[in-house]
Formats: sequence, structure tokens, C-alpha cells
Amino acid sequence: MRSTKGPGPRRCSEGGFTARAFAVGLLLSFLIGIGAPYANMIIRGTYMALDFSTAGALFLFFVLVGVLNTLARAAGRSFALSGPEMVTIYIMMIVASAIPTCGWSEYLLPILTSPFYFATPENNWAELIHPHVPDWMVPQGDKVVKYFYEGLPEGMGIPWRAWIGPLLMWSAFAMALYLVMISTTVVLRRQWVENERLIFPLVQVPLEMVRDDGRSVLNPFFRDAVMWTGFSIPLVVGSLNALHGYFHFLPRVDLASTLPIFRRTTNLVLRVSFPMIGFSYLINLDVAFGIWFFNLLAKVQEGAFNVLGITSTERLGIYSIPTSPILAHQKMGAMIVLVLFGLWVGRRHLKDVLRKAIRNAPEVDDSGEVMSYRAALICAVGGLVFCGLWLRASGLPLPIVPLLLLTALVLFVGVTRIVVEGGVAAARAPMAAPDFVVSGVGCPSLGPAGLTALAFTYVWVADIRTFIMASCANGLKLSEEIRARNRRPLFWAIWASIVVSLVGSVWMILRLSYKYGGINLNPWFFGGGALAPFDYIASKLNAPTPAHLGGWLSTGIGAGIMALLMLARHRFLWWPLHPLGFPIGGIWVVDQISFSVFLAWLLKALVLKYGGPRLYRRTRPFFLGLILGQFTTAGMWLIVDFLTGMTDNAIFFQL
Repeated sequence: MRSTKGPGPRRCSEGGFTARAFAVGLLLSFLIGIGAPYANMIIRGTYMALDFSTAGALFLFFVLVGVLNTLARAAGRSFALSGPEMVTIYIMMIVASAIPTCGWSEYLLPILTSPFYFATPENNWAELIHPHVPDWMVPQGDKVVKYFYEGLPEGMGIPWRAWIGPLLMWSAFAMALYLVMISTTVVLRRQWVENERLIFPLVQVPLEMVRDDGRSVLNPFFRDAVMWTGFSIPLVVGSLNALHGYFHFLPRVDLASTLPIFRRTTNLVLRVSFPMIGFSYLINLDVAFGIWFFNLLAKVQEGAFNVLGITSTERLGIYSIPTSPILAHQKMGAMIVLVLFGLWVGRRHLKDVLRKAIRNAPEVDDSGEVMSYRAALICAVGGLVFCGLWLRASGLPLPIVPLLLLTALVLFVGVTRIVVEGGVAAARAPMAAPDFVVSGVGCPSLGPAGLTALAFTYVWVADIRTFIMASCANGLKLSEEIRARNRRPLFWAIWASIVVSLVGSVWMILRLSYKYGGINLNPWFFGGGALAPFDYIASKLNAPTPAHLGGWLSTGIGAGIMALLMLARHRFLWWPLHPLGFPIGGIWVVDQISFSVFLAWLLKALVLKYGGPRLYRRTRPFFLGLILGQFTTAGMWLIVDFLTGMTDNAIFFQL
């Protein structure tokens, strides 16, 4: 493979879109689709497909590239996969990783059934919710739902007939939604990758893994002692924690602590996450500083509100920032401005996209994209129209449909931007889109049917800790390494991975739920996560609330602060605060990683100050090793636990 500019990975030659690359990618995507739910529900070990890090995909890629492909190269190069083929396979895997758990499947099936299984005389869901649920959206039959949570009687088969209709309807919605996400990513790719040159930290490890200097059957990344030093730290720590599950006399390494502040009304979380230290070491210092600074500022604001007694009477769902609705609205306003400002900065590129899509302007070249700009625009509009009609049929009032879809799109684009620029592998939106809609327009504008329909949107737009758009953005960055004249086959490879992951994950969840009873499996997806949408909506049906003007005020304040931060960032070179961290400051998952971002920022600042760029380049493999080491260790012990029958042996906290 030929060298590219700078010290980064070398570009791959052409030939990534081969039959064997597609076959291996589909096989591994299917393995992720069935393996992630099995690991979550049966083994209940470390999560491998819960967030943007796509840990399971990186573990499988390590086995494929570092072990199997190395052996194949040693046996004869004709057997080995080429660099472009491996990149294609990895893109398919990270897209597949966005579906089985939080991204779709493990929320879809429990949420479709929970309002019926958990209905009691006390919560009154039978009267409040059931009359407004369209029959085509959910499986019919009390025993179908009961056995899903409690397991089938001996000798009875899975009631596929009850499920096939709702699954087809929801799959149609998913396909349209994913088409919108992929098309949007295609439109934004050139602006983010070529014009703004964002770093995309989450793809740096796989890029290094496929770099080849032709000197050995082992790639340079795997010959680097500095990388293996970093790799060994999470390997030792994770293995000690795993062995503690087998032999309790062995010590367990606790990587987290808390520091109470503001009269113990809130806590700072001091958690060490090896991957987040690694990802954050790769990003710009000012971006890393902004992430942990604004998270700390949000904790200070929350603590000050608690001490001073500043509260809001508004109730938001659990996927917003429930401890402080004021803070949630502020951050939501900041997220909106982040997206709008980004579109304004890229207005020239967006104008070129429209010129190419509408007038086929010859001076605008879209031949390097996985879709033409015209196809992307048509698919995005068509997908949004289909999603809108689907939501209207589900009971959402027509005027609310565009508001919900626009809010969802803003959140998807905003969080994706934060992931690809800031390397924040564990994040989600400051407010769930349904909460924003309820707060913004009030319950009377929605009505009982509209509120019930909003509860079911929690499947795809509430706990957005992973979704297709972010995976596609990282995938399209990786696709640069495939210097093929025609990248359009990658579009179909992505779609194939989506289909096999969706089918495999739904099949596995139904199989395990009806065999063992979902209520006995994952306590979140079949418990709190399944109850949350209907607890929230039932509270609004029992006590309808009008549009919350205080929420709009807080949203405006957050938007104003973010606008000033963005302007200062673009006007003044000396301005120290990068605004990327402001919209996600205060989100609980960011609370968990903020300390690790701080450590990475501090280490990188010291390295650059006393060793300069040369020392940074030499230490970079160490931090890449931290990332690969944790995910490989987690995957390795999941396999060991599977073979031994061990359960509930989570050795790392999610990321």
C-alpha cells in the first residue's frame, strides 16, 4: 500500500468491493446481530454494542486482522484479505453494531409489548393507553405478550404469526429512517472530511491495523512495543476483574469513585475509562478541554441550583437530563445552534450539493460518494415523507409530525458531529425528541392518541447512544482508504449489513425471550427501559400539561450562549473554549467519561509542551493500545464466560 501525507495510516489500493469481502462482512455483521443480544441477555457481561465505540466490531476486527489474516498471509498472500477488503468489512460491522441493542432491536420488542404486560389497576394503562394503540403496531394476543416475558410452555413454538405483521411495519419505518440517515451523511461527508478536516478519532485504531509496510506478514501496528504496552494495561485490569468473578479471593480493581460537592447535593464522577483516554488523546487539546470543562460547569450549575433551591416543576422523561429540566433545555438550545451553525459554515458545500442534485452542475463532482447527490436528496426527502406518513398513521397529529422529525434529525446530526469531532464514544442528546415536543407544544395539542404514539418513538429517538448515522459517518471516513473509482458498491454493502443485523437481532431476541422469559434476562431492556416511555406518557395523560414557557426560555438562553461561544471560537484565535462540549455537559453518560477526557487532555498537554509533536507521535500507539486492549479483553472474557457458563461477569463499565 502506498504512503499518504503525514504520519497517519497508509492508503489502501483498489479492490475492496469483492465477493469475499462482502461475504465475510455479512457473516460478521450477522454474528454481531445475534451475538450482542445473546451477550446482553444470557451472559450479561460487558456490553459490546451499546454505544458509538462499536466495541464488538473492533474486537472481531482484531481477531480477523491480527490473527486470522496474519496466519493467512504467512501461509500465502493469495489467501489473505487486502487492506481495502478489510476496510469494507469493518465498515459493514460498525453499521451492523448500531442496531441490536440501544439502536433498535432491544428497545423495539420490549416496548411493543410492555404497555400490555405491565398494565395494572394501579397504573391504569388499560384505560389510558390501550385504546389509542393501533393494532398493526403491536403483536396481538394476551398469551403472545405473556409468554414473551415469562417463557413458552413446554413444547409450544414461537408465535411468529402474531409478530410478522408488526415487525414488517416497523421494519419499513426503520428502512426509511436509515435511508434518511445514510443520505444525510453522504451530503455532509465532504464538508466534514475534506473541508473541515475533522479527526474522526473512533476510526483511528482500525486504520492503523490495516496499514502495511510490506516488511513482514505482521502489520507495523502489531509490531509496535509501545502499542502492546498500552494494550497490556486494560488486559491485566480486565482479566483481574474477570477472574474475581470465578475466584472471589482475587482482588477486583475498581476504576471509579465519586466526589460529593455542593453539600452532597451532587457528585463528580471520577471514572477511568481506558478507551476514552485513548480516544481523547487523539483529539485537539481545545476540544478535549471544552468537553470536560463544560461538563464540570454543568455539575457546578446543577449543584448551585440545588443549594439555592432553584427548581423547575416540569417533569421530563429519563432520557433527558431529569435532575434539572432547566439544564436539559439549555443544552437542547445549544445542540440546535451547533447544528444550525454547522450548516451555515458549510453553506457553500450545501449549495453545491443542491446544484448537482437539481441541475447536475458538471463542476461539482460527486463520483467519489457512495450515492450521487441527486439520489441522496431524493432518498432523504422520500424517506422523511414515508416516516411522516407512518407516524401520522400511528396517531401523531399531522402538525406535530414535521416538528418531531425535524427535532430528531437535529439531534442525530448534532450527536454525530460531536462523535466524529470530539471522539465522544459514550453520549446521547440532552433531551429526548418526544420530551422536547411535549414540553414545546403541550399535551392538549397532542391529544391521547398523539401522546401514546410518542411513547412508541422511544424505540428510535430517545436513548440514542448509538444509531446508523454516526456509524455511517465513521464508515464514510474509512471509505477514503479504498481508492476505488466507483464507491457505489459500498452503499449496497451497508444496506446488506443493516438487513442481516436487523433480522439476526430480532430473531435472537424473540428466541431467547420465548425460551427463558424476557423478564428473567436483561433487567434494563425488559424492565426500566420498557416501562419508561409509558410511565412518562401516562403521567401526561393523567395530568395534561400546557406548553412550558419556562422551557422555551431556557432553550433560548442555551441557544444564545452557544451562539456566542461559536462566534468567539470563529472570530478570536486566542479564545480557549471550544463549544463542542457545551451541548452534552450534564448528560449522565458524559459524567462517566469526563474525568478520563481530563486525564487525556492533561497528558497530551504535557507531552506536547515538553516533547513536542515528535513525542506525541511516539506515544500515540500507547493510547491506541488502551482502546484495543479493553475491547479485546472484554470480548475475550465474554467468550470464556460463554464456554464456562458464567453470567453477570461484567469486567468494564459499558465503555
